Amino acid sequence: MTRTGSGSISHEVRQHTRTRTGLLAIAAVGALALGGCSGGRASPSHESVSSKGVVDGTIIATGDNSEWLSYGRTYDEQRYSPLDAINRTNVGELGLAWSSDLDTARGQESTPLVIDGVIYITTAWSKVRAYDAKSGKELWAYDPEVPGATGVKGCCDVVNRGLAAWGDKLFLGTFDGRLVALDRKTGKVAWTQVTTDPAKPYTITGAPRVVKGLVIIGNGGAEMGVRGYVTAYHADTGKQAWRFYTVPDAPGKNSEKYLKDAEKTWHGQYWAEGGGGTAWDSMAYDPELDLLYIGVGNGSPWNQGIRSEGKGDNLYLSSIVAVRPETGEYVWHFQTTPGETWDFTATQSIILADLTIGGKTRKVLMQAPKNGFFYVIDRETGKFISGKNFVPVNWATGLDPVTGRPIENPEARYYKTGKMWVGSPGAGGAHSWHPMAYSPKDKLVFIPAQHAALPYFPDKDWKPAKKGFNTGVDMSAGAMPADPAVRKAAAEATWGELIAWDPVAQKARWSVKFPSVNNGGVLATGGGLVFQGNMTQNLAAYASDSGKKLWSYPVQTGIVAPPITYEIDGTQYVAVVAGWGGIWALAPGILSQDGGPIRNVSRLLVFKLGGKATLSKPMTLDQLPLDPPAFAGTKEQVAKGAYRFARFCSTCHGDAAVGGGELPDLRRSAFIQQRDAFQQVVHDGALTDLGMVSFADVMKPEEIEDVRQYVIHRANEDKALEAAGGKAPAAPSPTPADKATQAAAQIVKDQEKTGPRR
Repeated sequence: MTRTGSGSISHEVRQHTRTRTGLLAIAAVGALALGGCSGGRASPSHESVSSKGVVDGTIIATGDNSEWLSYGRTYDEQRYSPLDAINRTNVGELGLAWSSDLDTARGQESTPLVIDGVIYITTAWSKVRAYDAKSGKELWAYDPEVPGATGVKGCCDVVNRGLAAWGDKLFLGTFDGRLVALDRKTGKVAWTQVTTDPAKPYTITGAPRVVKGLVIIGNGGAEMGVRGYVTAYHADTGKQAWRFYTVPDAPGKNSEKYLKDAEKTWHGQYWAEGGGGTAWDSMAYDPELDLLYIGVGNGSPWNQGIRSEGKGDNLYLSSIVAVRPETGEYVWHFQTTPGETWDFTATQSIILADLTIGGKTRKVLMQAPKNGFFYVIDRETGKFISGKNFVPVNWATGLDPVTGRPIENPEARYYKTGKMWVGSPGAGGAHSWHPMAYSPKDKLVFIPAQHAALPYFPDKDWKPAKKGFNTGVDMSAGAMPADPAVRKAAAEATWGELIAWDPVAQKARWSVKFPSVNNGGVLATGGGLVFQGNMTQNLAAYASDSGKKLWSYPVQTGIVAPPITYEIDGTQYVAVVAGWGGIWALAPGILSQDGGPIRNVSRLLVFKLGGKATLSKPMTLDQLPLDPPAFAGTKEQVAKGAYRFARFCSTCHGDAAVGGGELPDLRRSAFIQQRDAFQQVVHDGALTDLGMVSFADVMKPEEIEDVRQYVIHRANEDKALEAAGGKAPAAPSPTPADKATQAAAQIVKDQEKTGPRR
């Protein structure tokens, strides 16, 4: 329940179940009885931004070898750089050139941009920093001052994935729904547009894209209850050009043909909770075809039985949609998961390339969305070419070879059976937002894959709420028990993998296994290398043809962001923003801690051959004691508190009240000691300025007390487990930046002085 970092704070009920895997593998063990976008086009090094002074569509399309001008480097989003000064023969000599500590101790997911010798990054809480890319000297910083209280609207941490560039400006989407244009040289604001309704639980975490002078931005919030859309603004003035809705409004309110067509695929009062379909991350653009491709997210609520009476394909959820970038005109769509009900978004990386298939060159679009299948689609027409699961899946037995429609397992529709469904993959997805990369030299796609199941229980008594997840799935029913055997089995059933995938043959060429999921995005280079950071607190380089690890560097924190590379004065650099976070560091509970709790040490790290810089040794953080008050509640309180904790608290403070290490572990928190202190924070909003808002609008005082008793009960369970020789889930002590935890402790002390409320 806290936001940490310089001015950053936020205990927002990190409403997400997008990786509610704390429960996931549990159930898996049966223990839940309770255009210029052609592949491989070389970039003309003479066509640099510095020679023109501005960023435009031509240079983004072709790319500049020495720079990184757009989120995926070029419009095709391949995340491949032809630079080869760092290669398989010398990568072992890679060392730290310089680093910069960041002031936000939350998840870092930014892709840096490098333009005219300056590196630009975003951090958690939508802050921006600019550095001399060679020396590391900070040039300017911008803080949009996102209110900590808005963190409660987010599903998966207060992250930001990066900037867009056009002309002499940078463009930033802020967590609280603004689109901000900044002067690239000074960081001063040129214009601002509020692009989401502040009264609704919208957020922006994704990077904008700029096509033909239009800045294109989506949004998030489908877990909470919103209607998704994408908006384009003129880069010079901020004036809105068009808006494309990804799901239909109520019948009779849809004027566009594509929305009228979609309306026929929905049933019931789907519009009441917005329908979802937020386009919160992926986009790509083909200049030759003049098509912008948008990845669309999950339904709201997830449970299609509630959302659409269990009927219809519910367009354009979980789809890739092609539109004209100047007008937003619909051209075609391909739906990966018709009638989506598992949080299987299609917002994952979209990569464009030209592949030789059946002896012919095909213009294709490739995606490995959450549902576990790798798709190759004709990007001119949207027609299915091929698809194969890249991890084991059980919700479908395969794809129709002509249409690409999944052949579903009927038992997967849990709202129809009324029974628990242990889905593989789960809501975290076989591949989440972490960008994949494509090497035109190796003709391989490198996927940061995930093996993690999830138990889906239909929530029979579900009603929408103003806060928390509005999924229609009962997450408390699958909470991790205090059973060492179950926990061990769950951990063994959950792991991560870097897969080198042949998109033509539709099979893996090699893979690297990790002890858990949520490993970083990927970079491929002309030096025959694949770079990826991981949850084992290393940045590593692998041979792109074999997967052999050739180099790694200990970074003192988990990495979820993707690396980039650039060149200055003949020297090639590799850069990555490090900092453990995102949904996996918050929600899955004990499964967040495979190998021990991972701390957040947020930094920008830049490497070069022969680099000699070193990282300062991180401050020692002692584990907080597990010393809860004696449980004095009732079984009924625990049952009721478990449900409310899962819905309103677990996505910040972890499944079964086991903290993931980024925010306070409430089992070890001072303010569960006293009823009044807990009420003061959760009901009265005593820590609102620090991001822990009041939940009085969704829970009565007695319901909040049920939550406290549940946490106390869970803490005592784990304390007994620890005393019996079992391993109780650990949690590091809060960092000095954890102002909310310190404030909570002060509230407890004040209560001790003044006595209880009457």
